Amino acid sequence: MHSVNLKILTDFNVRSKRCWQSGRKNNREDGKPFQIMACSWERNEDGKEKQTQSSFLSRSQTYALLKQQMAVAAKSEDYKEAARIRDSLRLFEEEEPVLRLQRSMKRAINEERFEDAARFRDELRLVAPHSLLKCSSDATTLGIRVQVRSVYIEGRSQPSKGQYYFAYRIRISNDSERPVQLLRRHWIITDANGKPHNIWGVGVIGEQPVIFPRKGFEYSSACPLSTPNGRMEGDFEMKHIDRVGASTFNVAIAPFGLSIMGDDGNDII
Repeated sequence: MHSVNLKILTDFNVRSKRCWQSGRKNNREDGKPFQIMACSWERNEDGKEKQTQSSFLSRSQTYALLKQQMAVAAKSEDYKEAARIRDSLRLFEEEEPVLRLQRSMKRAINEERFEDAARFRDELRLVAPHSLLKCSSDATTLGIRVQVRSVYIEGRSQPSKGQYYFAYRIRISNDSERPVQLLRRHWIITDANGKPHNIWGVGVIGEQPVIFPRKGFEYSSACPLSTPNGRMEGDFEMKHIDRVGASTFNVAIAPFGLSIMGDDGNDII
């Protein structure tokens, strides 16, 4: 697992079985086109369907494939096919259980039906715990504020090969009265299967920036993931530079989500 730096900053301004069309092929022996259908579900011991983390992962992979195929169709000017896949995506978004639970929880909160909101939240914890984590975070340590926002990079991802790329933009603000220098970084990147990857490095994007009081530093980077959802968190090792021999301290980077579906947050850093 490696963190890949980007040179260009990115501007971050349970129902019955369903099948979604994912494309047309002409590989049949008779030469006639046929449609590939992507389906995902699991059943309980009594034969009834159930929602699990693994089934959500499979549906997320299907969603990513559909988006990629729509982009390919549009690029090749097969607009009829692109429109068909677009409609499949809309149906997917309407029927996807996790998205429906998220909408229901948000509606319950807005209507102050907190008991219902708690029930929806608990269901989400069972089937898609990563979906409860926003694709942004904000934390302050000793006057150093770290804000993060992530986004899925569709153009660099290859869902059919299990390769998903996510960009993240970070803003570090020095709200203290002393200048600091960022020395090292530490990331913990966890995929949807719960497998963590630790990354340590010197500075960020090849720099060890000095940040003066009331000033800030921003940068963008990216990381690959083997699943369509996950999370990141970590810390920056810093030191005050206005005093010789000052000890270093760690500044927290609060957990944030990596999701091909994103979230409905409007927080732009």
